[in-house]
Amino acid sequence: MHEVLVPLDFAVVGLYLVILIGIGAWVSFKKDRDTDENLFLAGNSLGWPSIGFTMWGTNVGPSMLIASASIGYTTGIVAGNFAWYAFIFIFLLAVVFAPRYMGARVQTLPEFMGKRFGDSTRNILAWYMIVTILISWLSLTLFAGGILIRQILNFPMWLSVIVLIIIAAFFTIAGGLKAIAYTNVFQMILLIVVSLALTLTGIYSVGGVGELIARAPAEYWNLFLPADDPNYPWIAIILGYPVMGVWFWCTDQSMVQSVLGAKNLKQGQLGANFTGWLKILDVPLFILPGILCFLIFPDLENPDEAYMTMVTKLFPVGMTGLVMAVLIAALVSTIDSALNALSTVFTVDIYVKKYHPNATQKRVVMVGRIVTVVGALLAIFITLAIDSIRGLNLFDIFQSVLGFIAPPMSVVFLFGVLWKKTTTKAANTILIFGTLLSIGTGIMYLWVFPQEVYGIWPHFLLLSFYIFVFLCFLVVIISLVDSKRKDVSTNVLDYGKLPRIPTNVKWLWAVLIVIMIALYIIFNGHG
Repeated sequence: MHEVLVPLDFAVVGLYLVILIGIGAWVSFKKDRDTDENLFLAGNSLGWPSIGFTMWGTNVGPSMLIASASIGYTTGIVAGNFAWYAFIFIFLLAVVFAPRYMGARVQTLPEFMGKRFGDSTRNILAWYMIVTILISWLSLTLFAGGILIRQILNFPMWLSVIVLIIIAAFFTIAGGLKAIAYTNVFQMILLIVVSLALTLTGIYSVGGVGELIARAPAEYWNLFLPADDPNYPWIAIILGYPVMGVWFWCTDQSMVQSVLGAKNLKQGQLGANFTGWLKILDVPLFILPGILCFLIFPDLENPDEAYMTMVTKLFPVGMTGLVMAVLIAALVSTIDSALNALSTVFTVDIYVKKYHPNATQKRVVMVGRIVTVVGALLAIFITLAIDSIRGLNLFDIFQSVLGFIAPPMSVVFLFGVLWKKTTTKAANTILIFGTLLSIGTGIMYLWVFPQEVYGIWPHFLLLSFYIFVFLCFLVVIISLVDSKRKDVSTNVLDYGKLPRIPTNVKWLWAVLIVIMIALYIIFNGHG
């Protein structure tokens, strides 16, 4: 496929990167660049548009584009659940978690849990988050980016990954969250425009919307597939996705960081709402091109190439270069958000809290930058390990890895925030034992006894749900037994007085919820 690109395409990519680096440099050389607040949380200066675009941009890496088109090609819009079902958990972030995070005045989520359960929990959680950011954000995203560059330029995986991480690390080191937020808005608007152009070109090639609906298999338009469907039975999605959704949208530092950087709670809640609206676009912009590709190029050997096939076969010269630039940019925005979250957690929760409480701002920023470089190097090695997983498509590799990371975090945060009787011992047990159980099961499922060889496993989303339920029982039992001891105090976090939800925030959420329910009704009556 790589021979399709011409010099003009490379020139467009080059120009785009120059503009992007220019924006990053401009932001980082503006005033007050040496305060750690500014580096990590953008000096609490973010308004709702940049919060929405940053959360969505962190979520929509090229991994998402390539994987969504791939799953659209093979199964239709069922994967839209991973975008549309999310509105419930983004709502949970806005009305339950964000007021408490911001009321507790924290920079990181381990710091929040430290205030709730004590320093031991904060410490475990900080290391846990560092590991999950390395695996789920950096390595999976780099893996998808490596596939992309391998498809286009014929580079080996290791070289593709190194090129990408150098560009991303530049932003994080130079400007922190503020540079990321500025460049994300620019990148995401361009991404929407280019993806929309691809979808419309595809619809035109097929012969219009009527032809698209008539020619695609009827089941391609169903969000819920029968309970005996081998790939995505509805029960697995209904039960399994919430475990991932709570972790991903409400408790993951990379996602929540831009809400913590909001000017105030209302801007954070409006930003989360805006993300919910942007998530509606995932299906027409990223999954639909896969369905269109299935109709136009039904004989693809590898569905993971659906997105790039559409781009290289349907777009004119120069436009392909622009898509390449946007994909690289989407990749960079995910990686730099993750690198920023990684350096924030390490610097604030481990370096300053445990070892150097009196470190100067300059020193803190320098350590954050060193951590960014080390994190980038570690991510390269993990990416090459993921490259060795066989038998699953790209989308399933992503979702299954996330499904095995999610249960312990979802349990600890839900109980920590919603049940006052949860004890420190219970939280720490779930974080240590629960993580070993969950990730151990994942390693068994993906590498040791892979599903396609042994066929002994339930669906990975159901597996994630079973682990979650087991850990919920465990946290209740340990807390109840523990609280009978005289010396145990359950530390209830003081959030201050939780503010009322502003009227316009309520209305915007109400309208979004009605629209999401309508979409689910519309896309379930086919076949």
